[in-house]
Amino acid sequence: MACRADQILGRRGSFLAAFGTLWALYGFGQLVEPLPDTRGIRTLLHLMPLDAWAWCWIAAGLIAITAAPLPTGRDWYAFPALLLIVAPWMCSYLVSWWPLGDNPRGWVTALIWAVAAVPVIVVAGWQEPPRLKRVSGNER
Repeated sequence: MACRADQILGRRGSFLAAFGTLWALYGFGQLVEPLPDTRGIRTLLHLMPLDAWAWCWIAAGLIAITAAPLPTGRDWYAFPALLLIVAPWMCSYLVSWWPLGDNPRGWVTALIWAVAAVPVIVVAGWQEPPRLKRVSGNER
């Protein structure tokens, strides 16, 4: 099944499908079972309620999923969508640790979100390798 997905989507598309699903599931999780401790995202909750942020996660994930089958270059918009939802969460957790000081482990979560953003940045720069053409038995 993984080989089939690679043939259809390629490396970039497979990545977008996987991370898009991850982001959408994270958003869905916030809708059905919100974070019990919101100290880390307190600054975000001043901007929008958690339900709205959850829908932003879902939207970013769906954008990435819909871009997954597109060829390199036409899928460009999915990468900023994945990053644009991670950045505020990362910054909010960092601010909750310092300077606010109300979340002593905020730096850990901020770092986790930063590390989650790294593959998005790396894959955005990948070029898809040329696809191998299938050779039928008569053309050998």
